[in-house]
Amino acid sequence: MGTAHRSSRRSAAAVIAACGALSLIVGCGGSDDSVTGGGKKDGKTVITMGLYGVMGFKETGLLEQYEKENPGVDIQAEVAGDEQTYYTALQTRLAAGKGLKDIQGIEIGRAKEVVDTQADKFADFSDVAGIDHFLPWKQSQITTADGKMLGLGTDIGPMAVCYRKDYFEKAGLPTDRDEVAKLWEGDWKKYVEVGRTFKKDFKGGDVAYMDAASGLFNAMVYGYPEQYYNAKGDLIYDKNPVVKEAWNLAADAAEAGLSAKLRQFQPGWDPGLANGTFATAVCPAWMLGHIGEKAGAPNKGKWDVAKAPKGANWGGSFLGVIEQSPVKEEAKKLVAWLTAPEQQAHIFKQQGSVPSSQKALESADVKSVTSEYFNNAPIGEIFGAAAQEIPDKQVLGRKDGTIKDTFSQGLTLIEQQGASRDEAWETTAERIEKAVG
Repeated sequence: MGTAHRSSRRSAAAVIAACGALSLIVGCGGSDDSVTGGGKKDGKTVITMGLYGVMGFKETGLLEQYEKENPGVDIQAEVAGDEQTYYTALQTRLAAGKGLKDIQGIEIGRAKEVVDTQADKFADFSDVAGIDHFLPWKQSQITTADGKMLGLGTDIGPMAVCYRKDYFEKAGLPTDRDEVAKLWEGDWKKYVEVGRTFKKDFKGGDVAYMDAASGLFNAMVYGYPEQYYNAKGDLIYDKNPVVKEAWNLAADAAEAGLSAKLRQFQPGWDPGLANGTFATAVCPAWMLGHIGEKAGAPNKGKWDVAKAPKGANWGGSFLGVIEQSPVKEEAKKLVAWLTAPEQQAHIFKQQGSVPSSQKALESADVKSVTSEYFNNAPIGEIFGAAAQEIPDKQVLGRKDGTIKDTFSQGLTLIEQQGASRDEAWETTAERIEKAVG
C-alpha cells in the first residue's frame, strides 16, 4: 500500500484481468477518450471499477451478488496485477482527465499524495449515511484538511509473527502460539534475542531465524503515529528516533546473521518459503494467503501465527469515486455497500483481508475465523486484537511507499553486501532525497 504493494502481497494467480497489460495505458476494448467508462447503456447503469491485485470484491463473488440484488446495475471491473503499474496509469489518466473508471482503488501508500494533489478529482463521501463503522484512524487517512472524504476504507494490515513450529521445536523453543508470543511480548528487541537463541541452538540444517531484516524494520516503524513525515507534511525520517531505532535493531539482526538475506516479495523469497529456509516472518494479515500458497501443501500445519510484540499497521486500501463520473451517486452507493461491515467480514472469511470496519472486527463472523493452513490458528482473534492496538493516529506522507522500499533496499546492503549500517544509512538517505526532492 508504496508499501508492499497488493500486487505482490497477494496471489497474482487469483487475479482476473479484464484485458491485457496494455489496457492499463490504452483502455479496454477501444477508445480511451471518455472521462470514465461507465454510464447508462441498454437500460442499465454501467459502473466501471479499476482495481489491482486481489482486493477481493470480484474474487469472492461480491460484485456478482450486488448485480443480483440490483438487476439494473452492470459492474465492469478491470483488475491489474501490479499496483505500481496501476498507479502510474491512474496518475496519467487523472492528469489527462480521461480514461478513468468510475471507481478507483487507492493503496494506502498513495493516499496522502491523492489527498494533497488530486482531491478535486474525487467525489466526497462525507455526506453518505451509515459510514460511521470504521476504525478511528482509517477514514482520516483519505480525508482532506477541510473535511472532504475521498473514499471509503477496505482492508488494513495488522501485524503478527508467522513461525515454523517444527523449527522452533528443533531449537528447543516453545511451539504453542501463546507461549511463543510471551517470548517477545512487548518488545521487538526480545524477538531478536529469541533469534540469537534460535541460531545458537537450532539443530536441523541451514535455516535462518527470519526471512528479512526489512520485515522487522517495517513492523517497528508502522507501530507509531509518525513515521517518515510529521502531521505538517515535513520529511522527518532522518530525525525521527523511531526510524533510527528500527534501523539499528534491523541492522543488529542482519549483522548477527539472523536473516535469510531476502526481501519480502522479491526474487528468492517465494523459493525460501517453499524450501523452508527461514523460521519466522513478520506477517501482516494479508500475507498469510501468499505464504500458504508459496510454502505449499508439504508445509501445511508446520506454520503457525503468534501475536506480535507490539501493534502496528502495514497495508490497506480505499475505494474512491471520480468526481466527473456520469454515474457518481450509483458508484458511491456501490462503494458504501462493498465496504460495509457485512461485506468486509465476508472478504476476511474468504481470503483473510482484515476489515477496517470496527463493527466487522467485533462481529462473530470475523472473530471465529481460523486458518487451517496455519495449524488452525484463530486468526480472527489474533488479527482482530492486533487491529485494536494500532495507534489511533496514523500520519501518512506523499512518498511513504517510495521511502519504505528505499529503506528495504538499504537493509539488503547490510545483509547481502556486507555494508556497515552507517554506510547503508548514508546511501539510503541519498536515495530518499533524490526520490522525494
